[in-house]
Amino acid sequence: MLLLTGCAAPSETADDGKISVVCTLFPYYDFARQIAGDRASVTLLLSPGREAHSFEPTPRDALTIANADVFIYNGGEGETWVEDLLDAAGENIGTSACMMNFVEAREEEIVEGMQVREEHDHEHEHDEDSDEIEYDEHIWTSPENAVVLCRAVCEAMCAQDSANADFYRANCEDYCAQITALDDEFRALRAEAKRDLLIFADRFPMLYFCESYDLRYRAAFHGCSTDTEPSLATLKYLIDKVNGEHIPVVCTIDLSSRKIAEAVSESTGAEIVTLWSMQTVSRADFDAGETYVSLMTRNLDTLRKGLL
Repeated sequence: MLLLTGCAAPSETADDGKISVVCTLFPYYDFARQIAGDRASVTLLLSPGREAHSFEPTPRDALTIANADVFIYNGGEGETWVEDLLDAAGENIGTSACMMNFVEAREEEIVEGMQVREEHDHEHEHDEDSDEIEYDEHIWTSPENAVVLCRAVCEAMCAQDSANADFYRANCEDYCAQITALDDEFRALRAEAKRDLLIFADRFPMLYFCESYDLRYRAAFHGCSTDTEPSLATLKYLIDKVNGEHIPVVCTIDLSSRKIAEAVSESTGAEIVTLWSMQTVSRADFDAGETYVSLMTRNLDTLRKGLL
């Protein structure tokens, strides 16, 4: 952090006239680049394929943030490093915005059958004693939230670059209209659905998504779990649930090893499908120019298999 106090390079704004926008996570990077067009330089801090939950900024990352005109981050327990870094950066950063301040955060849920590590139980006991709540941080998975967050990114950019504010806001509203149209498709699908239960043989970062469409779920692990191997009890629970409710698909999330899903599929005959949480994306998807809308459209196709 000492690097930030006296060694930060001048902002790129002075070089090409464009503001520089740095985003910690892919959804905000995508919103920013859709809004920016060719009038701002947008950087994704978490490189494609990198695990978000264990991310720690390097000195190069710290300098990238210090040089930003606009810094967009998620906040919460997954980004506790941000506040110290912002304090160290001081006035070097023109505008910073914590996305969890713009929507209603939901308490992390532990549901029937979900494996919970012993230390996580102790954390919850401590939280109950101290009236602290662990919040689910995957706020962008709800398209309704995504519209709010996209506009928040836009306003942060407008605050730093008022000359292009009208351009940014027009692009923002165009993209929000695409997200809203997709949300309408999800709601139409939900209205036709024959079932309302999703089985995640994986972590579960889709709480906001499921709540948006009144979907029930069961999962091997909670959203930010570092576990990769389920207990026999958890695995049996998921298999019995798929068989007992005649669920046709078992879900994994993007960049999963699929090992648990393969075990459930082998025992039940359920098809393995993927839901994209987009906390990070694969290098292939990133290089192909995939967007929040295109990846969420994949989720729509996945739901058709699971609910109809």
